[in-house]
Amino acid sequence: MIDGIHACGRRISGPLGDIIKMLGCFSTPPNFIIVAVDLHQFTPIPLLRPNFASKGDDTSVAILEKHDQQFAKSRDAPTATLHFHEKVTSNSSQFAGIHPIVAQDSHQRNLANLVAEALSSLPSVAEGQGKAATQARTEQHANTEISSAQAIYVYSEGHYVLKKKPDFISVTRGPGLRSCLATGLDTAKGLAVAWQVPLLGVNHMQAHALTPRLVSALKRGANRVPDPDFPFLSLLVSGGHTLLVHSKSTVEHEILAKTNDIAIGDCLDKIARAVLPSSILAQSSDSMYGRLLESFAFPSGPGSYNYIPPPCRQDEPARKPTEWGWSLGTPLSESRAGKSRNMEFTFTGTQGNVERICESEYLEPEERIALAREAMRVLFEHLSSRVVMALQQFKVRDVEPQALVRMAGYWEQKAGDEELEETPTSVDKRKIMGL
Repeated sequence: MIDGIHACGRRISGPLGDIIKMLGCFSTPPNFIIVAVDLHQFTPIPLLRPNFASKGDDTSVAILEKHDQQFAKSRDAPTATLHFHEKVTSNSSQFAGIHPIVAQDSHQRNLANLVAEALSSLPSVAEGQGKAATQARTEQHANTEISSAQAIYVYSEGHYVLKKKPDFISVTRGPGLRSCLATGLDTAKGLAVAWQVPLLGVNHMQAHALTPRLVSALKRGANRVPDPDFPFLSLLVSGGHTLLVHSKSTVEHEILAKTNDIAIGDCLDKIARAVLPSSILAQSSDSMYGRLLESFAFPSGPGSYNYIPPPCRQDEPARKPTEWGWSLGTPLSESRAGKSRNMEFTFTGTQGNVERICESEYLEPEERIALAREAMRVLFEHLSSRVVMALQQFKVRDVEPQALVRMAGYWEQKAGDEELEETPTSVDKRKIMGL
């Protein structure tokens, strides 16, 4: 398995190449309907894999096919095809946050149905091709140097259809809720054993970091070199994680900064629960209240957010007094331990300050809007400051990332996008990518 992301510059040395070499070298399991299919009967497709994700409240299944560049019919053809991608999100709104039991029940209830639906999207195999391939395999045996594709029968629309068997299975192994991860892992293990194919456990934060290159590969007419090129920076933000990552290659990632308490998405949700009137919270169909916080703070839309970045680093930590007498300090700027320049994130201090302001007295709508705006400004400036500091360190080391990618399983705030775009960096503005 790929080891995932390691902190402090340690390399990820997962044997992905060895796994790829092993594809197709397994015998057909007994008591399972599988017809071997010779690879040469098809347009060469070296990698076809399903992926299962069950890290939190989302149950997701995808079928991805990677094409062999040598046999591409056109230079404008995509390097990969996404045959299937669906997800089901559990409803924990009554608990104002992700409830582990509700999430696990949703995974157990929906994962099998998603897998069944996904299998129908596998590339089909003509019956004649399947028989020819079976005979070729019987007479010549398997060629261990060239992966021998196989096929499976999939029940679809009232009858069995011959489909290409995936070359391997990947599954989210963490980080995430343990009980939820177990549901996906157990399902993936079962299929891997039944189909006799390798199982690849994936760190889902590493997957986030590499998603922009996957999106590039899926686009028709895309350049042969996936975009962005290595090395690049990724700001990974979600309800459970906040990381600044330097990606040097597919399997080499360095964590430059991470949260030392909660994630920014979690912080924004909790601030929203404290600041927003109950009537607005009731409008949400889920427990991700961050988007409601932004629409409440900027009712006229993103265009009303006239953000002016601090002219220099010394001005960033300064508190901005308000007409109501309260102010919010930038995280780590007032630390007695001198942590204002530490490469880390922290959000609980801002969350606690906002909650104390809301609990101290009744707030009129105008004051609540001002508090929501100031909280978001402080949090996103904190995010952006670590990006700036990382780029300054790269400049000293004479290393220049090719792009800055903002990746999110959570991000909805346009205000945060504007603050990143105002970041004084050496990265080409066209390469500040948001996914």
